[in-house]
Amino acid sequence: MRSRDGSPPARQRALPAAFYDRATELVARELLGAELEHRTARGTARGRIVETEAYLGPHDPACHAVAGLTRRTKHLHGPPGRAYVYFVYGMHWCVNAVTLEEGHGSAVLIRALEPLVGLDLMRSRRKVERDRDLTNGPAKLCAALGITGAQDGARLDRGALRILAGAPVPDERVLVTPRIGIRHAVDWPLRFVVKEA
Repeated sequence: MRSRDGSPPARQRALPAAFYDRATELVARELLGAELEHRTARGTARGRIVETEAYLGPHDPACHAVAGLTRRTKHLHGPPGRAYVYFVYGMHWCVNAVTLEEGHGSAVLIRALEPLVGLDLMRSRRKVERDRDLTNGPAKLCAALGITGAQDGARLDRGALRILAGAPVPDERVLVTPRIGIRHAVDWPLRFVVKEA
């Protein structure tokens, strides 16, 4: 059962590695409604994924894979179902779910969550006035869930950082737009957002 008061989440199954071994834009769309969970020594925080962006690999000029296999992009290159966590602007972490076969270099950026479990913990990590601002951006959600470079390369189907199956989101509730906050391939429609009710 979902909880907004920090009580333990009900048992949910994690999405298997095979879920991610498919077209990146399909994974990005189908991650909407799934739940990102991170368990730490301070407690568990979890939120429903409501915004994603697909980064398609070395042919996508906005994807980190254009730089090739580097120390920074090692985990971007797989295998599928791993976390790719990178540092941006010298101050923020962003978390991605790696897709397709090992060596390809594609992933889905988790851009926003609806907070579900561990709100008090999220509030202690993010000093904001409104709960809606806890996890409404890729760096914000990493801060709220305590995700850092220590989770880079983690399996998303087991362990402390997992993506759990959630309620599917019907197509009529999904908005597809170009990606935001990038300088290349800005017109590619690879951002998926759950419309607000």
